[in-house]
Amino acid sequence: MAEHNDFGKEGELQAQRFLQSKGYQIVACNWRSGKNELDIVARLSNVLVIVEVKSRSTEYFEHPKDAITNAKIRRTVEAAHEYVLLHGLDIDVRFDVISVIPSPSGYKIEHIEDAFLAPIN
Repeated sequence: MAEHNDFGKEGELQAQRFLQSKGYQIVACNWRSGKNELDIVARLSNVLVIVEVKSRSTEYFEHPKDAITNAKIRRTVEAAHEYVLLHGLDIDVRFDVISVIPSPSGYKIEHIEDAFLAPIN
């Protein structure tokens, strides 16, 4: 596996640990619907939280959260819709972003709740 893939997987693991430490229940990781993928699906009380994880070795050029394009948002929302339908869920859905950047003390993790809303057609 390429080094950048290993780094991305490590970022996702760090994000999962972070969420669990905050009381989130991890329901699924790297869930796929066709070409679309949900990095982390979690629950917090009665909310399904879809988490997009962005890992970067540095935030010098672009902060990880800034790498989420409108197209990525659409694909994430489509996959979340499929997930909810497939599992027959009647639950509020929230879209979060977690950025993971290495730091001298481990990792700098930034959690942005309600980072984006599902676009209205």
